[in-house]
Amino acid sequence: MRFLDTNVILRYLTRDDEAKAQACYELFQQAKLGEEELFTSEAVITEVAYVLSSPRAPYRLGHEEIRARLLPILTLRGVRLLQKRVYVRALDIYASAPFLDFEDALSVAHMERQGITEIVSYDRGFVRIPGLQRAEP
Repeated sequence: MRFLDTNVILRYLTRDDEAKAQACYELFQQAKLGEEELFTSEAVITEVAYVLSSPRAPYRLGHEEIRARLLPILTLRGVRLLQKRVYVRALDIYASAPFLDFEDALSVAHMERQGITEIVSYDRGFVRIPGLQRAEP
């Protein structure tokens, strides 16, 4: 097993370097077939979403487009991620709630998984999520 870093996912998704994108494609094909096991983390997935959506980066993708590009990688047979279902759910929330950043969507997905309905936050965007209560300290 090897660790999958942010820049490999970004090179594949953005194709900003065709040779590297092709090498990443081949790696992901191996993972798809179960010939390669790649472990990644919450930080990596969050950073990918941030870079793809950032107004400072050249990509500036919308939430739905980021979900559409990232979901096939996360669901590859050979890609390992602790609590993978939480990340898949976070991508769904992220795509349907353009007022949340990915980190907030991930928090909501974790809350759902734990049965938590109240968040302590100053971020008012959470009140727009059905069934969620927000409180300030």
